[in-house]
Amino acid sequence: MRMLAEHPLVVRLMRDTFLRYLAASALALGVDIACFWLLVQLAVSAGPASAAGYSAGIVAHWLIASRVVFAGDVAEGGMARARQKALFVLSALAGLAITTGVVSAGAMFGMHLAITKALAIGLSFFTSWLIRRRIVFRRPAAFA
Repeated sequence: MRMLAEHPLVVRLMRDTFLRYLAASALALGVDIACFWLLVQLAVSAGPASAAGYSAGIVAHWLIASRVVFAGDVAEGGMARARQKALFVLSALAGLAITTGVVSAGAMFGMHLAITKALAIGLSFFTSWLIRRRIVFRRPAAFA
């Protein structure tokens, strides 16, 4: 029996930055969705519940992305690391704005929360991926 680490799917996942990002996003999404639905059940309105859930997901995503997805592209420290964290937060705020706006608009127009949240997830995911890959964790030109 082959070890899990040798399974072709696991090997591909570990080699492919986008697939690692997708897996990290799925984990962060779990945090986001759990917080969102918990707050909705506690009678918090959809927009603020979505913002709070997304914010919790941001923290989870940084922890995973900086240690697993883009580990080789994380700045060593000092001002470079502070700049990278700031850019990550800005990319997260772009995703937060998309998520909050889409969910709030959907709720205002009477759309089902699951549909609006799914749409927001897709838009936020691709926006954040592009910003993070191209700007936040950009590889030096020699390695691109």
